[in-house]
Amino acid sequence: MTNKKYIIIQVPVGSVNRGHLDVPHYRIKALKSFGAVAEGDLGGLVYSELNLSHDGNAWITENAVVSEDAWVYGNAVVSGNARVAGNAKISANAVITGNSWVSGHALVTANAKVSGNALVYGIAKIGGHAVVSGDTEVSDYAVITGNAKVSGRASVSGTARVTDDASVSGNARITANAWINRCVSVV
Repeated sequence: MTNKKYIIIQVPVGSVNRGHLDVPHYRIKALKSFGAVAEGDLGGLVYSELNLSHDGNAWITENAVVSEDAWVYGNAVVSGNARVAGNAKISANAVITGNSWVSGHALVTANAKVSGNALVYGIAKIGGHAVVSGDTEVSDYAVITGNAKVSGRASVSGTARVTDDASVSGNARITANAWINRCVSVV
């Protein structure tokens, strides 16, 4: 590939204080300027070049980690201390930040944002302009989309859907085949 936007560079042993890393990872370095990234900027850690697309403005910032078979592409950004692992896909203009963790076969796409200490795993899908934040957990086949917001210590699992302008917060538990939509607020 001749249009590479970054290279991977060896990370010296012991230079990365990320106790959950049990396989070698490499830091990315921008070869050209694109989006908010300047040529020469150091990015986050990847397991291989298969974790970050050379197309679009997708980027992983300095403390974020993308590993295993996870893939970041489009204009997606993984930042903060976020981790993306397993077979998770982060695409379009999605943002993963804070101490959040996205894994399994989860998909975060469109203009969705996952932040705080949120956990997204299983085959969960976060899309649209949805926001998942705080200490939330979205798992199994759950779908959060539209302008939905899931925050606090809420949990959405099973085949539950939170859509449109719905809001789920506090210690709420949405599970099974539940569908929360429109302007409903569950606390």
